[in-house]
Amino acid sequence: MYTTSHAGESRASLRARAFSRSTFASRPLMAAAGRSVLASPRLLTMTRPGVNRGLSLLSPVPRGTRITPVRELTDSGQVRGEWVHGRGRADVPAPSTDDTILYYLHGSGYVICSARTHRGLVARLAGRAGIGAFSLDYRLGPEHRWPSGGDDTVRGYRWLLDQGFDAGQIIVAGDSAGGHLALDLLAANHSDGVPQPRAMALFSPLYDPTFQLARDLADRGVRDPIIDVGAAVTFLGLYTAGADPDHPRMRIKLSPAMDLPPTLIQVGAREIMADDARTVHRRLLDAGGLSELQEWPGQGHVFQMFPYFSPESERAVGAAAEFISRQRRR
Repeated sequence: MYTTSHAGESRASLRARAFSRSTFASRPLMAAAGRSVLASPRLLTMTRPGVNRGLSLLSPVPRGTRITPVRELTDSGQVRGEWVHGRGRADVPAPSTDDTILYYLHGSGYVICSARTHRGLVARLAGRAGIGAFSLDYRLGPEHRWPSGGDDTVRGYRWLLDQGFDAGQIIVAGDSAGGHLALDLLAANHSDGVPQPRAMALFSPLYDPTFQLARDLADRGVRDPIIDVGAAVTFLGLYTAGADPDHPRMRIKLSPAMDLPPTLIQVGAREIMADDARTVHRRLLDAGGLSELQEWPGQGHVFQMFPYFSPESERAVGAAAEFISRQRRR
């Protein structure tokens, strides 16, 4: 099924346009930050906590949200993350209830952010869908190199299965690098004979590890208000550390044999990773999967995180929650 929609109004809201102008003005600072980090990766590890705190403040957590931290050692390594519960839900979803759960993979450029920075987005999404969510904390560069984040993602999914959840109860969601991790999870499940999740929701997913698709859009004049492509390349390089960009776990190949889950993809039409999202959409369809691509006019990278600055954020989260609700096990 080929579905592409231009969601929302024909242009961005006034508030979103004002936010875009202000953030775009700061992009030279982002580029300079990328160059500084390349010169001294230790600077990133020192400044990451402050950056993460700032991002957390920009993405509010709904009142009444409760958190249950997870730190559990398995035979293959540690699982770290948190259960996110909306108001009125049990502390931890019980597999025996047959409830659907969300397995969330945060964006990061593979070097920043955490389950905490994305707690607001996860809580809003899970709350609107009426389900509980497990948000994974995976290892980041430069302290940990590729494919540690992917290994943690696979381990987290297998841990949920070991807790008693059926694959049909799990909906995977992720943004940016988290979208790349979600695709890697599908490939790993297929390779290992593990059942695929019930459905998948991706926000501005990364597909091209060389960022050539993003560079091409930037060269054609696309002005993303959120991310700078040069800084993104620098950050990813601190994680991949010279890994072959054509490795199957870097440039992930999808095939009809993989039993691909129904997928929703949302992307800002004004972002430099829009072609990554479009490519994921085409690859899913070419592999026989079901995919819906929503392009939101005037929006930047993972705009869903910023409801204070973009009314479209809440509408997009609502649309994603509707998709999740449709996919829930009856």
